[in-house]
Amino acid sequence: MAATGGARIKVKSRGVGQLLRSEMVRAEMVRRAEVIRSTAVAISPVGGTGDPHPGRYKGSWEVTSTRRGGRRRDRAVAYVRNTAYYARWVEYGTERVPAHHVLLRAAQIGGR
Repeated sequence: MAATGGARIKVKSRGVGQLLRSEMVRAEMVRRAEVIRSTAVAISPVGGTGDPHPGRYKGSWEVTSTRRGGRRRDRAVAYVRNTAYYARWVEYGTERVPAHHVLLRAAQIGGR
């Protein structure tokens, strides 16, 4: 005889919000961000002999997190960023320097 019906669940938006802002979710976001950061460090370019600050870009990756992030400040998030002042030019390139897309590639590789 086939069972009819099924399990029912009642979800309260307040509880979902508490889950999204929980330390458990924040810790998981940080863990994932650290994987992306370590991948970015591994694939970061290091300047050659003419570079006035070789290794600065590679050493400038950091992870930050908050339990009140996202567009509506309603969830735990973690951010991966490079603090070198020229990071955007390495990522997106210029008319003289080709784009390296380090963060994009790190997110694609580390986000698996």
